Amino acid sequence: CYLYSYFLSKFLTSEPRPPLPPGPTPLPYIGSIINMLRNKPTFRWIHRMMDEMNTKILCVRLGNVHIIAVSDPDIALEFLKDKDGIYSSRPDCMSGYLTSGGYLDTVLAPMGDHWKKMRNILSREILSGAKHKWLLKKRNEEDENILRYIHNQGDTGGIVNVRIVGQQYTTNMLRKLLLGRRYFGKGKEDGGPGEEEIEYADSLWTILVYLNAFCVTDYFPWLRWITDFDGHEKIIRNAILSARKYQDPLIDERIQQWKDGVRTQQDDLLDVLITLKKTPLTADEIKAQTLDMMLAGFDNISNNIEWAMAEMINQPKIFDKAVQELDFVVGKDRLVQESDLPKLNYIKSCVKEAFRLHPVAPFNVPHVTTADSTVAGYFIPKGSHVIVSRLGLGRNREVWDKPHTFNPDRHMNYDKEVVLVDHNLHTFSFSTGRRGCPGVLLGSTMTTMLLARLVHGFTWELPPNEPHVDLKENMCDIAKAKPLFALAKPRLPHHLYPTC
Repeated sequence: CYLYSYFLSKFLTSEPRPPLPPGPTPLPYIGSIINMLRNKPTFRWIHRMMDEMNTKILCVRLGNVHIIAVSDPDIALEFLKDKDGIYSSRPDCMSGYLTSGGYLDTVLAPMGDHWKKMRNILSREILSGAKHKWLLKKRNEEDENILRYIHNQGDTGGIVNVRIVGQQYTTNMLRKLLLGRRYFGKGKEDGGPGEEEIEYADSLWTILVYLNAFCVTDYFPWLRWITDFDGHEKIIRNAILSARKYQDPLIDERIQQWKDGVRTQQDDLLDVLITLKKTPLTADEIKAQTLDMMLAGFDNISNNIEWAMAEMINQPKIFDKAVQELDFVVGKDRLVQESDLPKLNYIKSCVKEAFRLHPVAPFNVPHVTTADSTVAGYFIPKGSHVIVSRLGLGRNREVWDKPHTFNPDRHMNYDKEVVLVDHNLHTFSFSTGRRGCPGVLLGSTMTTMLLARLVHGFTWELPPNEPHVDLKENMCDIAKAKPLFALAKPRLPHHLYPTC
């Protein structure tokens, strides 16, 4: 009788649990997996449901996993900043496990001692302000090399594939900073990528496409032991092997050089990783972290530059305004340098606007909750995967006027320096909270410098018989559907362009 009264009292006095966020009605056990398979690509299906249901937060159950999609900055901040203590871990997914060598990296590793160790190493030893200054000479070398490459395209009529320029600049720069070399092979005489570099870049792109790509076996783990249901595993394994066959032998060779005493001074970030004293890393951890950093820097920068150039070429007034700023700050008797960046607010606004309108991916890397909680008045079960819509934030009509129009002026603050980080999450150039990107300084510098060098060093026109740039997105992702080709002509004195 006492137990009955106790439980009855608890039932009558307990508050009802808040509802789950709106979403499609799931089937028993399998949830909405059939609808997902029928509506590829998944990210467009999710955004379409959010529009149809007129909701800023959506819940889709796949198997036993609740996928929580968010397109509102205030709700996103509640997940990623206000309550990031329980929303900072990562889900266990096949692509993440394989890419990180069993979660030996930083970005994909779940919360725990290993993540804290790797995060501290990145923040204090690899991506600190001091290391940024230390690597300035190497960054300058790659800034000059990309200028040389574009200048050399004059031999082929001046038609430049801007997508290749962005990818080459990014991978060359990261290889130089991490591994101390521009190419895996010899490269080309004109400064362009060789076969090895092209294969490596293609491999990185493939890995990024299939990371957290709503793989069926992530929601039905027992299937992993039976079949590669949607073919993702084979694709990503091959891409990882392709990337690692170039970088891992170099890492093994460098580790041996330090053991043998052949190498005694640090020259690049790989040397720093190998010679850590307080928290030494294993060879596998170094390899995983190297790939992690290559992936983190590769797509965001190259995607941004292609879209920014495409939008600016389509709107000559914007391009002219960027040129005028560069000519005023830098002049035409020298090349733009990193020391000029604080004064190049319009260039940075163009970069920021490209991040807003054309993010590199539809969603951020998923966060997983480690406890039941309530967010925005909705119940979020433990184990839910939270994905913030970069598209939803950047194209939010309640935040941005004419959100589908490229307008850098919206970011100009004429009494303050423009920065690419948006802690209010009106744009998602870099994340926030505990999982915020530690490479903000390097990523911001590389992106802004590349756009500044392209705009300052050359005039850009469309090839003959092309009246405007086609701004269509891919259907399967949100990259530009067609690579941007444009005619580049030098606009500075000839002696300023590197020739060898």
